[in-house]
Amino acid sequence: MTIRKFGMALTAAAAVFAGSAVVSAAQAETWKFALEEIDGSVQDAYAERFKELVEERTNGEVTVQIYPYGTLGTSAQLTELVANGTLQFANASPGHLGSLVPEVNVFNLPYILSQSDEVNKKVLTEGETVYNMLAPKLKDKGLHLITMYPEGDMVWTTNKEVRSPEDFSGFKMRTMTSPILTESYKAMGANPTPMPYGEVYGALQLKQIDGQVNPVFAIEEMKFYEVSDYMIWAGQQEFTTTVVANQTFWENLPEDRRQMVDEVASELADFIFDVKTQYAEERLEKIKQAKPDMPMIELTEEERAKFKEAAMGARDTFIEVGGEDAQKVLDALTAEIEETEKEMQGG
Repeated sequence: MTIRKFGMALTAAAAVFAGSAVVSAAQAETWKFALEEIDGSVQDAYAERFKELVEERTNGEVTVQIYPYGTLGTSAQLTELVANGTLQFANASPGHLGSLVPEVNVFNLPYILSQSDEVNKKVLTEGETVYNMLAPKLKDKGLHLITMYPEGDMVWTTNKEVRSPEDFSGFKMRTMTSPILTESYKAMGANPTPMPYGEVYGALQLKQIDGQVNPVFAIEEMKFYEVSDYMIWAGQQEFTTTVVANQTFWENLPEDRRQMVDEVASELADFIFDVKTQYAEERLEKIKQAKPDMPMIELTEEERAKFKEAAMGARDTFIEVGGEDAQKVLDALTAEIEETEKEMQGG
């Protein structure tokens, strides 16, 4: 980080912490919204549209201030800042929320979600598992769940061709800090290496890790492809994120403001689904243009089946960590996905 950028980050952080007390609804003229991703990302597109609609519908009485990744802290720190009332809103992915609420780790399990985008959109934005089972547990941690949405298929960028769990032997794969994610990659044969998002490029460049996993748009915007040799689609996971609010802030909002935010979130479900699809296509084309000789591998069904079988052990770890409630969440989500798939297939 340059001195100028460091100074800008300190200035942004100072502005946030200056108003760090939980603000009452009557005083909440500025809503601070922190992202886990940088400008130009899927989360940034969501936040900008959220800002536009909120400011429009409150006739300018509320201003939404957006803080991209890197201005306030790591993803895990952003969740803490929302929980303690320093921030009103933030994106929080299951890879970090799982340390607060173990049951949220269900979304970190490989091959848990559907291969259908439409099914996943419905389950994440409307599903009973998310809003009736997980939301109350987040509330207990000081977080109100606004919504959850998908950001795209998680793609491996690696320094060698990986087509089987055996190919992962001795392979240092960067993961988020979630124990379930580390166990998942361990089960699939890799050596998981948790690391903050902002350190990944340098670690790839210096050969401290052998690969990482992210949606295509993130691979392009963070330039991970520049320091990787392969891109591999294994179909193991859809990257998901939540939008959470500070619980006390939410409870102090007037009913009409809470209803307005819920309506905006509902309207943004289709918007962000289209954005993530568009970004995946556009950013992949940019990668191909920048690095035309980079091998791009889509694993066959047989190859994916081997990884899926190997990863099933992570479900046992999920239940061991989360206990009986984790088993209930896993069963409920699995059943909900199957039922939604049948509905959408007309069965």
